[in-house]
Amino acid sequence: MLILGGTKFVGRHLTEAALKRGHQVTLFHWGQTGVDLFPEVERIHGDRDGGLDILRGRRWDAVIDTCGYVPRLVRDAARLAADVADHYAFISTISVYASYLKEGQDESGPLGQLQTDTEEVNGDTYGPLKVRCEQEVALAMPGRNLIVRPGLIVGPHDPTDRFTYWPWRFDRGGTVLAPGRPDRPVQWIDVRDLAEWTLKMVENKHTGTFNAVTPPRTTMADLLHACADEAGNDTTITWVEDAFLMEQGVQPWTELPLWIPVDKNYENHQLKLTLSNKKAIAAGLSCRSVEETVRDTLAWIRKPSADHEWKAGMAAEKEQELLQQWSTK
Repeated sequence: MLILGGTKFVGRHLTEAALKRGHQVTLFHWGQTGVDLFPEVERIHGDRDGGLDILRGRRWDAVIDTCGYVPRLVRDAARLAADVADHYAFISTISVYASYLKEGQDESGPLGQLQTDTEEVNGDTYGPLKVRCEQEVALAMPGRNLIVRPGLIVGPHDPTDRFTYWPWRFDRGGTVLAPGRPDRPVQWIDVRDLAEWTLKMVENKHTGTFNAVTPPRTTMADLLHACADEAGNDTTITWVEDAFLMEQGVQPWTELPLWIPVDKNYENHQLKLTLSNKKAIAAGLSCRSVEETVRDTLAWIRKPSADHEWKAGMAAEKEQELLQQWSTK
C-alpha cells in the first residue's frame, strides 16, 4: 500500500491502522512532519509537484491519496497510479457540494464550480478544486477509484483544533458560551473511523463515491453535554443567540467551531451538517459515539506540546466579555 502523505493527521491514522491490519506500507511525503513515527515503514521523501518519477518501476496493490488539493497534481499522481497500482482511493471533502439547502443531501447533489481558473486553495476555491481533483482521479483510473468525502475530520492529533476546542474548553470549567440553538444538528467523522473504513474499502477494491460523516442526528447540545460529562468539571452552559454573536463580529466555524449561524450570509451552509451517510453505512462505515470521540480527544489535548498554538476557538477574555454583554441584554 502506498500512502501519499501519512504522518500528520488522516495519513497518520491510516498508516497506524494499516500496520495493525498487517499491510506493508510505503509513505511518500516531504519528510517534514512525523519523522519519528513508524520507524518500520518504508519512506520515500519527495515533492508530488514534479517529484513523482521516483515511484516509477515499483508496484503496489493500492494507493491512498490523503493530500490532494490541486487538480494538476492529483492528475499526475492518478496517472502514475494507473501504471503502478490496481486501486486508487482519494480523500476528498463534503465541501465539493454547490449547495446544502437540501436536508439529507446524498452523493448525487450538484457540485461546485471554480469561478476562475486557479490553483490557489482558499475558502472559496477549496471545494471546487476538490471537485476537479475527483474528476482527474475518475479519468485516470476509471472503474478502479474510490472517492471518500469526509465531513469535518476530528479526533486525536487533529492539527486544526476545529473540534478539539470544545472538549478543551469544558476542561477549563466555568461558564461556557454556546452558540445558537441547542437542537442545531452537527456532523463530523472521527479520524479513526474514517481510517478503518477506508482501509476496508481499499482492501476489497470497492469503487464509487461516499459521504463519510456521522449520522445527521447529533445536536450541538449533545456534543456540549458530552464534553461537560467527560471533562467532569463544574461548568455552566449559556446559549447565546446567533444574531447577537453576528452583531459582535464573532467568526463562525473558526472562533466557535461547528457553529453555522442562521443568517442570510450563511443560508447556503445552514444544512451543511445534515448530509446523508446511508451509502457509506451500507458499505460498512461504523461511527463511534460522541462520548468516545470527546473522551479520546480530551485525553490527547490534555498533553499538548509546550508550543501548542490554537488555530481555532475563542480567547477566554473575549468569551467572558461576550457573556457579560449577553447577560445585560
